[in-house]
Amino acid sequence: MENKLSRDEALALLKKYNSEPFHIKHALTVEGVMRWYANELGYGDDADFWANVGLLHDIDFELYPEQHCQKAPELLREGGVGEDMIHAICSHGYGICCDVKPEHEMEKVLFAADELTGIIDAAARMRPSKSVMDMELSSLKKKFKDKKFAAGCSRDVIKTGAEYLGWELDTLLEKTIAAVRSCEKEIERELGTA
Repeated sequence: MENKLSRDEALALLKKYNSEPFHIKHALTVEGVMRWYANELGYGDDADFWANVGLLHDIDFELYPEQHCQKAPELLREGGVGEDMIHAICSHGYGICCDVKPEHEMEKVLFAADELTGIIDAAARMRPSKSVMDMELSSLKKKFKDKKFAAGCSRDVIKTGAEYLGWELDTLLEKTIAAVRSCEKEIERELGTA
């Protein structure tokens, strides 16, 4: 896995096509989650690659929502992104908006965790603390079961992602809560919301 972009270059590329605070926050969250998973699963040497994949995974979504994961390769190539990273980024749309299947463990993590971070973020905003730091698995499971809560986040994609990884759903939920905790404060600082 060759990481051709620095973090600053990847962030500049993201911001070239994305300006909505929601999309920037989501990208930063998935970046942090992917970095945490890289270290957690023994891929620490590739943590920057994993993180940049997370940061850039929705590069085309704000401007080209109808062409999500189809427009991304063009935008990423123009930005100097390598083919292995392009494959990884596009794989999170497998079966939804593209036919690039997640193969590497990192791609399966991205597929599973992307939608889940949306539910976790929405659940955190409902808490008195407005934070994931005091979120319990049982609380997230209740929100997960409520199809009307964060309705835009596909439970089927999350469940399929857990299956790709060979994990129980609870394992994915618990690990991803920990992953979001690992980056919440840094994201607040970066966005100026701390």
